Amino acid sequence: MPLTRRAALAAPALLLAPRAHAQAFPQRAVRVIVPYTPGGVSDITARLMAEPLAAMWGQPVPVENRAGADGVIGTEALARSAPDGHTLSVVSIGHPINAAFYKLPFDTMRDFSFVTQTTSTPLVLCAAKGFAANTPAEVVAQAKRSPGMTFAGTSGVVRLAPLLFAQLTGIELTYVPYRGSTAAHPDLMAGRVDIMFDTVPAALPHLQSGALKALATTGAQRAPQLPDVPTLGEAFLPGFEASTWGMVIAPAGVPAETMAKLNADCVAALRRPEVVDRHKVLGAEIVTSSPEQARAFCQAELAKWGEAARKAGIQPQ
Repeated sequence: MPLTRRAALAAPALLLAPRAHAQAFPQRAVRVIVPYTPGGVSDITARLMAEPLAAMWGQPVPVENRAGADGVIGTEALARSAPDGHTLSVVSIGHPINAAFYKLPFDTMRDFSFVTQTTSTPLVLCAAKGFAANTPAEVVAQAKRSPGMTFAGTSGVVRLAPLLFAQLTGIELTYVPYRGSTAAHPDLMAGRVDIMFDTVPAALPHLQSGALKALATTGAQRAPQLPDVPTLGEAFLPGFEASTWGMVIAPAGVPAETMAKLNADCVAALRRPEVVDRHKVLGAEIVTSSPEQARAFCQAELAKWGEAARKAGIQPQ
């Protein structure tokens, strides 16, 4: 049947309409998986971002905690999600470090898109107030004079940072495992374990009370909470950095235009003054990046900590 003039003019618009609709983002709620228990920095970051993102997108942004296996369970759920931008995750440095400890059900780099970095939180090399050494150099000298120095470790970078420090300085440190910082601090303060590379927020109350002393921090710059404590890089080991951090990731294969919008909107949400201020209270600095920068940073961390773990004889289980 021949088309009328009106139908012929409308046909191209009708053909284009479904395509334009398919490219719109978001079309529904955007779920954010946090692969850790509630209350940590990654969880708080996700929840602080959710409200402004929901306002920008006109869609709900529910946050779902799927903890277990140091983040592996929730991250696997993300990897298996549709790559359309409607499922995201806020992960920590555990994302690349887990490859050193576990045989993962996904590939750390290949199975994910990297949206933006979110935060950075330095560690602090600390010891009991009566510990003989007061600087990183003195720690190394003491370890060389009297082998058998111990360090309190939990998991992830808190375990690997002292191992990297030992490898770079030629000393031996014995790992004493703990379930968390709270469990390690009494033994550290009592001198039953010698040193610890802990996160600044976790150690800060004991540093402020004088029960622990800070020998150095491990960020690129001095920690705002400890402005008189030099970084390990400036005090002894130039270039040494070991911080916990956060990152927004998505399944691999998210379309480029969706990735661009995710990056722009997540960065805008993170840079809101109330979000920046809340993270300062937590001892974390907001750090944003392009998708390319986020991927390169995660790849560098994967290589750095993987090598440290291999040199220490750690095998994925």
